[in-house]
Amino acid sequence: MLVLDGKIASKAVKETLTEATKELIELGKRPPHLAAVLVGSDGASETYVASKVRTCEEIGFQSTLVRFEDTTTEEELLAKIEDLNNDNNIDGILVQLPLPKQISEQKVISKINPDKDVDGFHPISVGRLVQGMETFIPATPYGIMLMLEHFKLSTKGRHAVVIGRSNIVGRPMSILLSSNLLYGNCTVTICHSHTPNLADITRSADIIVAALGRPGFIKEDMVKEGAIVFDVGITRVDDTTAAKGYRIKGDVEYAGVSKKASAISPVPGGVGLMTIAGLMKNTMDAYNRRQK
Repeated sequence: MLVLDGKIASKAVKETLTEATKELIELGKRPPHLAAVLVGSDGASETYVASKVRTCEEIGFQSTLVRFEDTTTEEELLAKIEDLNNDNNIDGILVQLPLPKQISEQKVISKINPDKDVDGFHPISVGRLVQGMETFIPATPYGIMLMLEHFKLSTKGRHAVVIGRSNIVGRPMSILLSSNLLYGNCTVTICHSHTPNLADITRSADIIVAALGRPGFIKEDMVKEGAIVFDVGITRVDDTTAAKGYRIKGDVEYAGVSKKASAISPVPGGVGLMTIAGLMKNTMDAYNRRQK
């Protein structure tokens, strides 16, 4: 059984980006610059943004963290995004989700310049993805594709089951796996909360991408021998025996499923690290496009 170790795969991506950044600086050019916008002080969002900023530093990117109180207005946030859109020293913009209830996520996403949309959530980015055009791919699906590539896992002609239909993971993942790509060309089934006989479907899958946000949902008896399993779930589960008072759990019951899978990503240490790697690659791509 192969552990799809995000530390190993993301290290390879970061090393490539680090070398590319060094070359830019040696040529007298500035490095890529990512702006992250954080509204409020949600613990998980703080952790995610801190990881993104830290990774920028590791590979030589510039980063700017813009903070707002959770009481900020939609108008204030949109005005700041417009400033970032107009800043020629900023290559990529991400707004950490979720946002407070008084702010429309769709309005905020649509406000970001599509040329700086390194999260890949803008309607133009999504439309280009659907049509197989060059675009920014949402970071988590991109990270999974990079993981398939790093570990050289064959996908052509295989049956992939994607559990979850969010615009952030499920939908773009299904498009990528079904696309005519080296690590695509799957027959894809999308499952969700209204899918009957879910276990029967997952048992037919050669590849499972679990992105439903329910810790331990995928059990050993739901997976066939030799399946490749990507666990996208990241949920904080209370645990008084843990130093922090909680543990991070994935959507897959790792202990059981790993006995049957030919390859499986752990949580933590799997897809989450590749999500950041995908974001960094998008930022470099944004920089390169803007320099042309």
